[in-house]
Amino acid sequence: VDLEIKVHMGKMPRHKNSHAKYILGDIRHRKYWLKALKGVNSVIHLAGAVGVGQSFWQARKYIDVNAGGTATMFDVIIHDAKLKSSIEKIVVASSKSLYGEGAYRCAVHGMLYPEQRTLSQMKKKEWEVRCPVCGGGTIPVGIPEEKPPQNLSPYALSKYATERLAIDFSYALGIPTVALRYFNVYGPRQSLSNPYTGVIAIFLSRMMSGNSPFLFEDGMQMRDYVYVNDVARVNVSSLTKGEGIYNVGTGKPHTLLDIVALLNKATGLDIEPFISGEFRPGDNRHDFADIGRLTRDFGTISFTEFDLGIRKLVEWSADARVKDLFEREERERKRFLES
Repeated sequence: VDLEIKVHMGKMPRHKNSHAKYILGDIRHRKYWLKALKGVNSVIHLAGAVGVGQSFWQARKYIDVNAGGTATMFDVIIHDAKLKSSIEKIVVASSKSLYGEGAYRCAVHGMLYPEQRTLSQMKKKEWEVRCPVCGGGTIPVGIPEEKPPQNLSPYALSKYATERLAIDFSYALGIPTVALRYFNVYGPRQSLSNPYTGVIAIFLSRMMSGNSPFLFEDGMQMRDYVYVNDVARVNVSSLTKGEGIYNVGTGKPHTLLDIVALLNKATGLDIEPFISGEFRPGDNRHDFADIGRLTRDFGTISFTEFDLGIRKLVEWSADARVKDLFEREERERKRFLES
């Protein structure tokens, strides 16, 4: 549980599991890992700092917590003969953010993994990705795990370091390990007062506060949204299935405009989005998962339909703490990243 003010207001959330054992500590410190790992035979390591944008002006913190905290866990394991022999499986949380721009197909040049769109292209409001070879149009396709990482943010780099540490130590220690590259996770218990928590929660908090969702570019950029319960099931399954790196998404992309329409329907509101035509350098145009490897090793997964997941999030939000901090976050971003 992340107890930062922006996530859970600095205190344990109301939905905490009364049957779970909680250890209040910092994953960068060995003593807390020694407590957490005592007597366990499997590890699902989800602890870390989250927030792509904020990682640019808190780079040291993100690298230190995510990469450093994971390195500390393995440092504890490798120096403890009992832990090395008792731990049978390790699962770590990675992120789709390490991919950078998505995967595309050109009618002439086939599969492409382009670099991020240029600043000059974005200033012309030419939002779609073009083939870097012929300059022609492209079609977005699911991102396979083989796509080379671009690591366009300190957060992405910290998650790439997390999974590389896990895979490398897996070989060194002989402990089967899984790194799960989560796409856009959403659902109940998501912080609605954290402007870095994800676009669905950000849009919902603005709409519940009577404000229009702010859409960059033209609102047609696509992402892969995966319901939190489905992610939890994959987490548990990974204790007995799979080894290596897996995308965790649905493989079905949705636009930002789709999200606004579904939120309006679920809430009974009728709030028009503000399509700004503005852009953020480094933003991807489209990204969604190729889940072929996941279904091959884990079996067919029945993912929650997007409209149902949105309805469940909205139902839960009726009793949630909501504070629209988007505009404050935007001011912070511009102060640090725009000259």
